[in-house]
Amino acid sequence: MDMKRILVADDQTDIRNLLVLNLRNAGYEVTDVADGLAALASESERGHDVLILDLMMPGMDGLELCKTLRGRGCSTPILMLTAKSTELDRVLGLELGADDYLTKPFSLAELLARVKALLRRAELLRTAQLSAQTQPQALRNGELEILPMKRQVLMRGAPRDFTALEFDLLLHFAQHPGHVFSRGQLLNSVWGYSHDGYEHTVTTHINRLRAKLEVDPLRPELILTVRGAGYKMREAPR
Repeated sequence: MDMKRILVADDQTDIRNLLVLNLRNAGYEVTDVADGLAALASESERGHDVLILDLMMPGMDGLELCKTLRGRGCSTPILMLTAKSTELDRVLGLELGADDYLTKPFSLAELLARVKALLRRAELLRTAQLSAQTQPQALRNGELEILPMKRQVLMRGAPRDFTALEFDLLLHFAQHPGHVFSRGQLLNSVWGYSHDGYEHTVTTHINRLRAKLEVDPLRPELILTVRGAGYKMREAPR
């Protein structure tokens, strides 16, 4: 099995060295840089399996780096690290395309679990693509059409762009229309882990799906909130 490649970008030398040491001990090949511009150059030159980006870095911060990479079509899983505890910082990272986040200080065991979950989800995605011939050609729910084999989404006949994780979340809903999922269940099924305190990750991704699919995201008709229970995609109209 090929050794998975991790990029660590953090301007705090002690934290960066600690991450590199533990990731290498866990069996990963690690590249480390101290600023966002170096991270952008490294990812553009070689590519990695997971990117671990600090929010606050010189030259180009983690948010701008994430935005730039996603704008270039890079779908590599991104784990954002932030020393800030405000909800706004977390939301910004997720809105710009990060797949997950950790707030400093965090345990190394938790970081390794997050990296493993991101890699597992990416591997499941590759497996699904290899077995695409067994999937239905299209999933439809009203004006929504999903092409699993091509990982494409059409809404009212127009294509919509999604990050890899957004697509996986939407596909999960579409494969189970009418089924109510709690945020914890969605974290476990789509993200590959369940951890108290990170349900907001799900909420943010739900909001992003609604912004791209709903006529009025504040009055959703496709992805619905079930008060006290979670979320569901409406049952496909007959």
